Amino acid sequence: MVCHKQPVFMTRFCKFLHRRNVDIVEKWGFCYTRQWATSPQREATIWKDSFMTVVAKPGVRPANPHFSSGPCAKRPGWSLKNLEHAFLGRSHRAKDGKARLKLVIDKTKALLGVPDGYVCGIMPGSDTGAFEAAMWSLLGARALDILAWESFGSGWVSDVVKQLQLDDVRKIEADYGHLPDLAEVDFSRDVVFTANGTTSGVKIPNYDWIAADREGLTLVDATSAVFAQPVDWAKVDCLTFSWQKVMGGEAAHGMIILSPRAIERLVSYTPPWPLPKIFRLTKGGTLITGIFIGETINTPSMLAVEDYLDTLLWAENIGGLSALQGRADANAKVLNIWVDRTALVANLAV
Repeated sequence: MVCHKQPVFMTRFCKFLHRRNVDIVEKWGFCYTRQWATSPQREATIWKDSFMTVVAKPGVRPANPHFSSGPCAKRPGWSLKNLEHAFLGRSHRAKDGKARLKLVIDKTKALLGVPDGYVCGIMPGSDTGAFEAAMWSLLGARALDILAWESFGSGWVSDVVKQLQLDDVRKIEADYGHLPDLAEVDFSRDVVFTANGTTSGVKIPNYDWIAADREGLTLVDATSAVFAQPVDWAKVDCLTFSWQKVMGGEAAHGMIILSPRAIERLVSYTPPWPLPKIFRLTKGGTLITGIFIGETINTPSMLAVEDYLDTLLWAENIGGLSALQGRADANAKVLNIWVDRTALVANLAV
């Protein structure tokens, strides 16, 4: 039901008519259409100054209709046929299954330029699972600065304050469309932030604001940034992402990348709270190295593994990381040109 600038009693009258399946009423200075009468897939109804205009379905369709769970577009040329070599019908713990999972890790590290000494592993629960594992395993040894400027960052704030209940937490926040003041961050403390706000489109400008000689760790949720924007690995101690965001993969699988400093924290610090099995990265005070060579904590989807591998191979073939970042920047340029010439729209990011 749609009412345009009507008093409360008129809105209630609309609801009254709706219960009686009245289609359109104009006598009272407003128009009304049953909610189910106009399918958004077929046509759109535009209301302006109490008049209704029906816009026909566009004749131009997206060249690539395939979207992942992200939702992000699948790679150009994507097809289920490309997944015919998936390791299906057998245990992921079999020799060939573990080899496939290790290949995912090795190709990810190579494509992202992850430095020697860093480790990379596949985690359950998408980026959420990977980042929760990082926070529950690494935080608590130092005071914390946590940054938030959109819903995902605010979710991490909630988990830190309400679930982990850390003693010394500073929240550095900003409204949608804005970044907080990065100069306020104290790098003698641990720091948690989102590299690119998935729901606001506001990303950090670079990693220059992070102290090279920091005492605390930096934990970065980079699920909407990695592969699309540069990462300064010298400024990152823990980074997580999921396959379904930038790379258009399938859901439920995350990845965690740890620096030598993060590894040292893991093996030297025991959090005061119980750790669920899917968050455990150490055992008996040592790193569970199997996680970082393809021995996943729980059962992965080998079909999703093959889909992610397919995209990694495509990325290699088009020119690697620089080509991926170039595509992201080119797409943003197209949108910005449209925004600049369209009076009715504007970027949320300031």
